[in-house]
Amino acid sequence: MKDNFSKDSKKLLLVDDDPNLILLVKDYLEFQGYEVMTAENGREALEILDNHIPDMIICDVMMPEMDGYAFIEKVRQEPHLSWIPFMFLSAKGQSQDRVKGLNNGADVYMVKPFEPEELVAQVESSLKQSKRLMRQPPTKANEHQKIQVPQNIELTPTELKVVQLLAQGLANKFIAEKLNVSQRTIESHVSNMLNKTNLKNRTELARWAIESQRA
Repeated sequence: MKDNFSKDSKKLLLVDDDPNLILLVKDYLEFQGYEVMTAENGREALEILDNHIPDMIICDVMMPEMDGYAFIEKVRQEPHLSWIPFMFLSAKGQSQDRVKGLNNGADVYMVKPFEPEELVAQVESSLKQSKRLMRQPPTKANEHQKIQVPQNIELTPTELKVVQLLAQGLANKFIAEKLNVSQRTIESHVSNMLNKTNLKNRTELARWAIESQRA
C-alpha cells in the first residue's frame, strides 16, 4: 500500500550524457508517477532551470561541456535554486568520489549500476526531507524536530563564517572562493564542526545554522 506521500506534480530533472541511461531511468521514474525533464549536460540543464524549477535534480558527474561539479556549483550559488535536493548518479564509486560529491553540495551520491527500487527510495526520501525542511514553519508543534547538538558549542570566527555560508546553500568550493582559502581548508572546518556538533553531514550542519539564526 502506498503511503500518504504524493508524487502528484513532482518534477525531476535528470542530467546525463548517456542516452540509454536517460531512457531507462526516465521511463522507470515516470512509471512511478514522476514528471521527468532531461538534459545531456550541465549547460543544457541550466537552460532548463531558467524556465522550470524541479523538485529534485538527479545528475551524472562526468559529462561534456559542463560536468556535474560545475553544474552543482552554479545551482548552489542561485538562491532560488539552492534549496533543490541534488543527487549525484555516477560510475565513480570510490570513497573519495563520494566524499567529493557530498562536499560539493550533493545531498545523495548513488553509484552506477544501481537497483531502480533503490533510486526511487532515495528520491522519495530526499523529497520528504525537503518538504519537512522547506514547508513546515518552526512552530512549537514541531520543535521536537529541531536539530539537537551539545550545549555550549564554541565555533571559531572562521567556522562561524563557513557555517553561515553553508546555511545559504553554498558548496565548499564556492565558500573557499568567498573566504579566499583552499577548498581543503573549508573541508577541514566542516569536519571540525561536525565533530563539535555530533551532526552527521553538511546538510544537518546547515539546518542547525538556520535554526540557530531563527532562535
